[in-house]
Amino acid sequence: MGPGEELPVERGACGGASELELLKLRAAERIDEAAGRLGALSQAIWSQPELAYEEQHAHGVLTRFFQCEPPAASWVVQPHYHLATAFRAEWETPGVHVSQNPLHLGFLCEYDALPSIGHACGHNLIAEVGAAAALGLKGALEGFHGPPPPVKVIVLGTPAEEDGGGKIDLIEAGAFKNLDVVFMAHPSQENAAYLPDVAEHDVTVKYHGKASHAAAYPWEGVNAVDAAVLAYNNLSVLRQQMKPTWRAHGIIKNGGVKPNIIPCYSELIYYFRAPSMKELTVLTEKAEDCFRAAALATGCTTGDVRFIQRSSSVSNSNGDSQTRYVKCPKSKRLSIYPLFIYNYGYLNIYKLNT
Repeated sequence: MGPGEELPVERGACGGASELELLKLRAAERIDEAAGRLGALSQAIWSQPELAYEEQHAHGVLTRFFQCEPPAASWVVQPHYHLATAFRAEWETPGVHVSQNPLHLGFLCEYDALPSIGHACGHNLIAEVGAAAALGLKGALEGFHGPPPPVKVIVLGTPAEEDGGGKIDLIEAGAFKNLDVVFMAHPSQENAAYLPDVAEHDVTVKYHGKASHAAAYPWEGVNAVDAAVLAYNNLSVLRQQMKPTWRAHGIIKNGGVKPNIIPCYSELIYYFRAPSMKELTVLTEKAEDCFRAAALATGCTTGDVRFIQRSSSVSNSNGDSQTRYVKCPKSKRLSIYPLFIYNYGYLNIYKLNT
């Protein structure tokens, strides 16, 4: 096939559309039918951006969406699920007995925003697509010829993606227990059959010094901002030896109170990324040396250094799913929504020895 050519629709033995194609059409039809409600959901979240763990408005919008989705009470909704702004909505194929061990399929909704610039990462769209995919699957299963397979559709509202790690909190609380597979979509500049992933560590480093009057008794002070600046510069120098696929980017917080007071506290927040956990380990070890060296040079101490492993380089999709998406006619891809398995990290706290 040449570029841009459409693949023919699969056909069954009798010349009609295959059962799989019919299920795809039913899913797309259900999403199209709900397009107005889904668009309003996204706009409501976008118009009132909220920071991590503070998504009260978005939580209310999403829980009401599933509570009011026709037919009434078809979704079992649990607001404030383990976290104040998380939720869980469930639907199960009718007549399924627990002994049938239904397949548990999860869809994720994110909805927190960034400071000052709102929903620049499009989390309102992630919420919309997660809800749309769940409705589409429900519609496909309801239109199944004969008894539908035993399936439970679960939508998880996962707050605090931009800061703090809401998914990590939910994992530790058991929210993902018994889920067989979890899907999430992320907005991008282009459609893609595969969402590339990297290993990532988020790190917070806190430097503790000693306050003193900067003019009268500067020799009595230990400047925590100096430690932060040195660490920042150490990492900047390290970039010359970083691989092209490595990333290190960060900010300095808590830069002091007044110029005539030597700052006794400062804080760095850095994100480190690499193609694999093996490479990320090398990068973070080099970063730790930069942090330690800054503390040693200034006489500061560090508290607990908080590392969050937000993601690893484990494949977040599979070949069969990618092939099916590529085969899907381009005119239908946006209606059906491409979905990708999302990989979850874990929290690791340890202390740097200085």
